[in-house]
Amino acid sequence: MQQQYTSLKEHYKFTQEEADILLQLKPQMEELAEEFIDGFYDYIWRFGSTAKFLKNKKIIAYHRNKIKEWFVNLFCGKYDMTYFMYLYKIGEIHVKIGLPTHYVNTAFTFVRIFVLKHIEDNFNQKEQHIKEIRAVEKIIDMNLDVLTSSYREEELSKFLSMSKFEKTILAGLKKFTSYINFLLAGALALVAFFAVGLFVYDIYLLFFTDIGIEKGILTVLGSLLVLWAAVELIHEQIKHLQGKGFAIGAFIMLAMAALIRKVLIYSLSPEKSEELLIIGVVIVSLAIAYWLVGIKNKIN
Repeated sequence: MQQQYTSLKEHYKFTQEEADILLQLKPQMEELAEEFIDGFYDYIWRFGSTAKFLKNKKIIAYHRNKIKEWFVNLFCGKYDMTYFMYLYKIGEIHVKIGLPTHYVNTAFTFVRIFVLKHIEDNFNQKEQHIKEIRAVEKIIDMNLDVLTSSYREEELSKFLSMSKFEKTILAGLKKFTSYINFLLAGALALVAFFAVGLFVYDIYLLFFTDIGIEKGILTVLGSLLVLWAAVELIHEQIKHLQGKGFAIGAFIMLAMAALIRKVLIYSLSPEKSEELLIIGVVIVSLAIAYWLVGIKNKIN
């Protein structure tokens, strides 16, 4: 472990001179600690799901003190095994509570901007200013490196704890899932192709049959709505293949589009009132499901 953190400093070319420069900045940063923590909290509350991790005033007060302590320790001047173990334990806590690494990385953007801004405000001598920036950039990057290493080791430990058979099954399932995803993308393309055919057919009915102008236009609009939903679903599936989450909302939207098309057609037939009522209830249910999925995505 000692060798690991010694190597970390070597890889970042972090020198004792830079440690001394950070120590010289400590009094200035201690004075800014309250301003930092206020700005930090304003920043992280914009994430949307911060309240899921900071659930009450007691936890918030404790968290504020710990973040302030960590901020001041950035400039402690002594970056030994004890310091890096302290950071590693913070990372373990993040893993334990399920805090996404995205939030950690994003929060460090605020830290970097805050510190560099105040160094810039106290600019005196160019050469010293450059050294301060280098020292600050390195210590922030090393902190982020150690904090996120807890996530990497957690994922690695889970994988290593599996048996050879479990690893084989996992690899096979991942490969099978990727094939299914490409098959689904092809099926969606086929659906879009038939939706185009349906749209063209409805145009034909409008102009070359006695379907009636009102019903014909509504039918064409319904087909166009289905085509639009299918194209949107293909876009979402492409995003999924690129590593993003599964777009269940897009499937719900396609189902709603198909049902709305039926409503547009049936709305001209008084004898279809009972079916219209049933379809209307289903559409409302799908709309609620779509809304709930949207809320869940915002929270996550």
